[in-house]
Amino acid sequence: MEDFSFSRELRLLTPSHYSRIFNEPARAATPFFTLLAKRNDQTNPRLGLTVAKKRVKKACQRNRIKRLARESFRLNQHKLDNIDIVLMVKSGIDEQSNDELTKQLNKLWRKINERCKPGAPKPPPFKKRPNKSAKSNKQA
Repeated sequence: MEDFSFSRELRLLTPSHYSRIFNEPARAATPFFTLLAKRNDQTNPRLGLTVAKKRVKKACQRNRIKRLARESFRLNQHKLDNIDIVLMVKSGIDEQSNDELTKQLNKLWRKINERCKPGAPKPPPFKKRPNKSAKSNKQA
């Protein structure tokens, strides 16, 4: 019987776990979520959550979003390959219903799993946006 728990082994726990993924990840996005992922050498997928106070002001909303993401991951973990995933949220997510967020997450798990398969095309390198203050310094 499949185990649907969300134990410690299924979580990204340390900053080094997160930083490994931020270096050349596979990406998948919807209007309210961005997933970054990379294959791991574990026997199961792992999830890390980042819900910034800048994006979601109220703690109860941040907690709701994290609960939904953990529950969706817990139910879909057996469909995922051995990948590490970092979930990030975008502004406006706190105004969405639980059903809408769950639909988007279910779609994203499939999409990110496909993009992390061996032989999948490499993502283009991430280009950082120019800093606004740097632009104004150039003009002066």
